[in-house]
Amino acid sequence: MDHILIGAGGHSKVVVDILRSQGKHVAGFIDDKIEKKDVLGIPILGTTRLITEFIDAVFIVTVGDNIVRSNLVNQLKPYNLNYGQAIHPTAVISSNVVIGAGSVVMPNVVINTDTTIGEHTILNTACTIDHECVLEDFVHISPGVNLAGNVRVASHSQVGIGTSIIQGVLIGSNTIVGAGACVVNDIESDVVVVGCPAKKIRSNQKKEHE
Repeated sequence: MDHILIGAGGHSKVVVDILRSQGKHVAGFIDDKIEKKDVLGIPILGTTRLITEFIDAVFIVTVGDNIVRSNLVNQLKPYNLNYGQAIHPTAVISSNVVIGAGSVVMPNVVINTDTTIGEHTILNTACTIDHECVLEDFVHISPGVNLAGNVRVASHSQVGIGTSIIQGVLIGSNTIVGAGACVVNDIESDVVVVGCPAKKIRSNQKKEHE
C-alpha cells in the first residue's frame, strides 16, 4: 500500500530512506507550507485540505517538532487516517516491545525487552532504550541518547542528542532535556533542563494546540 508523508522537511527525507529500506513505496507528501514541487524526486501532492483524496493510503506525520506533530495529528483526527510505522532494518528490537502507530525508529536503534513506545514517537539514530522503559505519545529521543532500564518519558518531551538517563527516572511531559545532559533524578513537566547533573534553567512555555 502507498505511503504518504505529512510534512516535507528534513526529517521526512530520513523517513523516506527508512521506508525504502523496508521495500515500501512513498507516493508523495502532504505539506501546508512548502512550495516546492517535490522532495527527493517524490511529488508534493498538496495541502492537508486535500487529505480526503488519499484516504486509502498509509500515513506518517514526518515533523520532528513534538508539538507541531501532535497538533497535526489532532487536526486530522476527523479523517480517521491509517497511520503506519517506519522501522529501519538495522534497528535491534526485542520481540515483546510494543511500538505505537505513526512512530519512527531510525538506523542502529536498540530497544530492549518489555519496553513500550507510544504513538507518533521518534527514536532517532543509534539511541538505546533499555528494558521496561515507557515512552509516551509524541516523544522524541534524539541521536545517541542512552536510557537505562525502567525510564519513563512522558508525552511531548524531547531528550537531546547524546544524553544519558539512569535507571528508574521519570521525565515529565512537555519537557526538553538539553544535549549531552546526565539525568540522575526525576524531571518535572514543562521545563528545560541542561547539564550534568541535569538542572532546570527555565520553564517550557510551548504547549499543544498553541
